[in-house]
Amino acid sequence: MAKMTIERLNQIKEQFAKNIEQRKIHQEASYNGKYQVLVCASTGCISNKSLLVLERFSKKVKEAGITNKVDVVQTGCHGLCEMGPVVIVYPEGAFYAKVTPEDVDKIVESHLVNGQIVKEKLFWESFQNDKLVPLNQTGFYKKQIRIALKNSGLINPERIEEYIGTDGYQALYKCLNMSREDVIRIIKESGLRGRGGGGFPTGTKWELAYKAVGKKKYVCCNGDEGDPGAFMDRSILEADPHSIIEAMAIAAYAIGADEGYIYVRAEYPVAVKRLEIAIKQATKEGVLGRSIFGKDFNFKLTIRLGSGAFVCGEETALMTSVEGNRGEPRPRPPYPANEGLYKCPTILNNVETYANVPRIILNGSKWFASIGTEKSKGTKVFALGGKIRNTGLIEVPMGISLREIIYEIGGGILNDGKFKAAQTGGPSGGCISNELIDTPIDYDNLIAIGSMMGSGGLIVMDESSCMVDICKFYMEFCADESCGKCVPCRIGNKRLLEQLTDITEGRGKQGDIERLEALCQHIKATSLCGLGQTAPNPILSTIRYFRKEYEAHVLEHRCPAGVCSKLLQYTINPNICKKCSLCARVCPVKAITGEVGKTPYVIDQSKCIKCGACMGACKFSAIEKK
Repeated sequence: MAKMTIERLNQIKEQFAKNIEQRKIHQEASYNGKYQVLVCASTGCISNKSLLVLERFSKKVKEAGITNKVDVVQTGCHGLCEMGPVVIVYPEGAFYAKVTPEDVDKIVESHLVNGQIVKEKLFWESFQNDKLVPLNQTGFYKKQIRIALKNSGLINPERIEEYIGTDGYQALYKCLNMSREDVIRIIKESGLRGRGGGGFPTGTKWELAYKAVGKKKYVCCNGDEGDPGAFMDRSILEADPHSIIEAMAIAAYAIGADEGYIYVRAEYPVAVKRLEIAIKQATKEGVLGRSIFGKDFNFKLTIRLGSGAFVCGEETALMTSVEGNRGEPRPRPPYPANEGLYKCPTILNNVETYANVPRIILNGSKWFASIGTEKSKGTKVFALGGKIRNTGLIEVPMGISLREIIYEIGGGILNDGKFKAAQTGGPSGGCISNELIDTPIDYDNLIAIGSMMGSGGLIVMDESSCMVDICKFYMEFCADESCGKCVPCRIGNKRLLEQLTDITEGRGKQGDIERLEALCQHIKATSLCGLGQTAPNPILSTIRYFRKEYEAHVLEHRCPAGVCSKLLQYTINPNICKKCSLCARVCPVKAITGEVGKTPYVIDQSKCIKCGACMGACKFSAIEKK
């Protein structure tokens, strides 16, 4: 095992930094130097055959005899997942979208051999007025500030040398030449708050663990990320695993720990593989292990795989799982900073929180604190999805409005639809209505309007979404994921689900909305852990902002969005009906009658099972749904 020194670290940095800097260039003129071909190899792009694209680039570059002029590099997520597989060619910064293996031949021949960009494969926003637009000036990227995602889409995550080339492990070396108290002070003064849920101040958590009495201390990383639609932590682990290793080593030094665990979902095989590679590389290079940088500091890091239990996102349940037991939360106090893993003082932060730490140490607390709002410093990574044009991974300054995210970064609602709501914080969060679209997004503002930051899922909905049905979906998830340890969560969430099911299936009755609210408040107040305490949030926030929609379901047995099938009514407009009998022929229960060519067809509502087959069959839009 090598012993890393600052001289060797700087030598590696100097060797690779220039090459990596060339991956940020935007140059319009023809180019005679070396090309950098960055191919996204994150899970999203891999699912669309990006590894075949990567393989074909390497093959075709070799066949063209230009290996001395072209570097083909696998990277992590570039962010704009909607356009994947993504390939970016520097120095021009040509952003090729939805690249297939078949497209590679033309890009190599035209662009890399002859210097002619393949215009028809470019992301439309990056090519305007017959000119390439720098990526940081396109709508998707120009309002983003990349701190946690600094290296995502820039470096090969399976090469420690490339991480070092971006100042990697410099922050750790700097910390090992400081007192533990000074390291904690910098994190406290930065204002960094936990990015995985409630936003507890990171520096305060570290300070509590540092002051706690214990011969053995631990640092843990939460990479479980169980929220539906969330993939922020996965993407960081896939794109920049060494940043998490370095940050955890810094945290370990700060509190006096010598051992750490990264808890990752087993459903994240690419992230796990790259973490394993990174830990082996860091150990070999001597930035993990014993006497790091020749100092009296040892740090060992181990990966623990989660089995998909959402409750293990809660810190005490995660630690119970790491210990090899069934993942269930523990009563608090004692808090983990005093009695956590194996009853020793422990700190737990999530992946995104750690990803900020090396940048803060290198750039200073004032730099980080200058970004964001008064009480929410820095940036936040969101997984942007739903009824929006540009789905993907974004990192924006705290305080940005939802309107800016949706209409500038996200490109607006699909099919020019109307924005209805956005769900933040996953099953634990709430819905933000159209009237609140200009609210600055930070921890305190989201809580004030009935939502929360959570880990960073952001699902955009248009008028075709039913808010009651959305709540039923999240409640199905929470009821299924309850560990069952406490009655309010185990039983209460099932009762909420039953009430929502009744409402969406036409069995709602006067007083149901009030009963939902009362039960939600009881579950929030009495559940043992964060799963139960926050599970009612989607219901409470949607009742608050979309009460009329609930009333339509309960009092009129009607779904205004036309989503709840058992509340729908299909009718045939006699003025449009062509008397062709197509609808009657596909009806599985023979609920449609009429006479071909003579009388308009009619649906017997007492027989109709709301399957919608008739609407799908009608070529004349004569069948209406209400």
